[in-house]
Amino acid sequence: MTVIVISACPVGLRGHLTRWLLEISPGVFVGRFSSRVRTLIWTRVVEMAKTGRAIMVHHADNEQGLNFAIHAHEWTPSITKTSP
Repeated sequence: MTVIVISACPVGLRGHLTRWLLEISPGVFVGRFSSRVRTLIWTRVVEMAKTGRAIMVHHADNEQGLNFAIHAHEWTPSITKTSP
C-alpha cells in the first residue's frame, strides 16, 4: 500500500492523483500498485507540486517495513533511503 499526503499544492494535482488513488481525507491519498507505477506517480507529484509539499510512504523490505519520499519538507525520515 502507498500513502501520499500533499499540502499547499495546485488543485490539478489532487485531480491527477484521484485517477489512481482514493482520497480518504483532503490531501491524503491511498492506493496499491507496482513499484514502477509508484515511481511514475511520485515523479508527477514532484513536477506538479511546485511550491507545495508532499510525502509518500510505501512498503519496503527493511526493518521498519516502510520507505519514504519527501518533497519540499523540512522533516527528514530516519531511514537513510528516501527515493521511491
